[in-house]
Amino acid sequence: RPFHVEPTNIVSMNDDVQRVTDEASAMNKRIHYYSRLASPADRALIAPDHVLPAPDEIYVYSPLGTAFKIDSCTDGYGKNSSIVTIFMIWNTMMGTSILSVPWGIKQAGFTSGIILILLMGILTLYCCYRVVKSRKMIPLIDTSNWEFPDVCKYYFGSFGQWSSLLFSMVSLVGAMVVYWVLMSNFLFNTGKFIYNFVHDINVTEIVPGTNESNKVICPGAARDNPPQNGSVTFFSGNNTGFELFEEWWDKSRTVPFYLIAVLLPLLNLKSPSFFAKFNVLGTVSVVYLVFLVTVKAAHLGIHLEYNWFTENEFFVPEFRILFPQLTGVLTLAFFIHNCIITLLQNNRNQENNVRDLSVAYFLVGLTYLYVGVIIFASFPSPPLSKECIEQNFLDNFPSNDIMSFVARIFLLFQMMTVYPLLGYLARVQLLGQVFGNVYPSVFHVLVLNIAIVGAGVAMARFYPNIGGIIRYSGATCGLAFVFVYPSLIYVISLHRAGQLTWPALIIHIFIILLGLANLVAQFLL
Repeated sequence: RPFHVEPTNIVSMNDDVQRVTDEASAMNKRIHYYSRLASPADRALIAPDHVLPAPDEIYVYSPLGTAFKIDSCTDGYGKNSSIVTIFMIWNTMMGTSILSVPWGIKQAGFTSGIILILLMGILTLYCCYRVVKSRKMIPLIDTSNWEFPDVCKYYFGSFGQWSSLLFSMVSLVGAMVVYWVLMSNFLFNTGKFIYNFVHDINVTEIVPGTNESNKVICPGAARDNPPQNGSVTFFSGNNTGFELFEEWWDKSRTVPFYLIAVLLPLLNLKSPSFFAKFNVLGTVSVVYLVFLVTVKAAHLGIHLEYNWFTENEFFVPEFRILFPQLTGVLTLAFFIHNCIITLLQNNRNQENNVRDLSVAYFLVGLTYLYVGVIIFASFPSPPLSKECIEQNFLDNFPSNDIMSFVARIFLLFQMMTVYPLLGYLARVQLLGQVFGNVYPSVFHVLVLNIAIVGAGVAMARFYPNIGGIIRYSGATCGLAFVFVYPSLIYVISLHRAGQLTWPALIIHIFIILLGLANLVAQFLL
């Protein structure tokens, strides 16, 4: 949308000149951000009609370039209030990691899990603060339109440019693989619930579980010791029909392939802008998960026993050697470093950026902590062991659980709308860098999408462990964007300015070593 102010109006608005300038600057930054993500011929992410919000509107941007509207939150000149900025960061950071945090706490131990969530939140916040400050430390160059990859290119040349692309692709493709595994899971359980309901079939799954109305199950025990006489016992319904349904509706052997028919064509669309309209579903899903966790905990009660270093039949020690598995998950859970500059650049009061970023991180950490602690503490031990907590905690509730069914429906629809956007961003970053065109040909795009979908199907078929996928991808991309690049850039900038001290050097070398140890530990434990 063109920005035009008549000269006569400028003369008559002396008191508002600065605000008009700020408005134009905000518009130009948004146009620049969109233009970086797409070619001029592709309108999916280029300067949409809302680049200059009306006085009572604000559009909140996610790292995918999508937006949703919040009314009455701006000053009318395209700037976000602090509350909107905080919510924007919270909404962007909350993702699939929330489903694996209870499992991560179980792997680390309850006490060490809580400590690690707090420490990782503080550490990633500090590194995020270093990212925000990085471009401001470059002298004599206008960096107002730079993103963090531009800063990496300035300091490290073509290596910084291509390595940042590589690690960014790891985070994108890793997220898409996790999405495919979760969509297969949610589609399987949703289809199973609907089939049983329509055909009036009552099924008891042969897995350890509680007998209360709020049933909790332990699928891991069934995987380790599969029953010899099938997986279900029938109370009513058509036996032959259900056996046929189970043959063609299998979580790992069939359902991941069914998704190809829906999602592969969507990935090949030139413009995925339609799916941006459903971005708000992510917020709804997280709020509903918090509600579900609260209700389940109220019915199940608290089941804790403190065993500091010894393990028994039902409880895990407070401190476990497997704690790096949680730090790997948390690295991705707190990961926002490659887009935080964009999210903060339209904050109305730039002097509040550090405060607003800190508040947002606090709320994100509080959300993860609440869901993780409540699920772990309320998990019914005995009769079940805490080791039964699944990498996706929704798997601890049977497919006929109504609240879990609603959560799966929400998450399935939300992920199916976000998945094409992730694929589009992967296409923009990879094909745009390699070929200089985000849509060089149908063949190029199809090959890329088949490779991405193939990775998702393979993982859903042979390694459907979202906790493992999240921690590997989180530790890998986090090594670059969270630990190494922010620390190295800060040290180099201090050295060039003649302000580098030994304490600062030692602290940031230690941060880099922590990131490296975090990655190596994922492959050893």
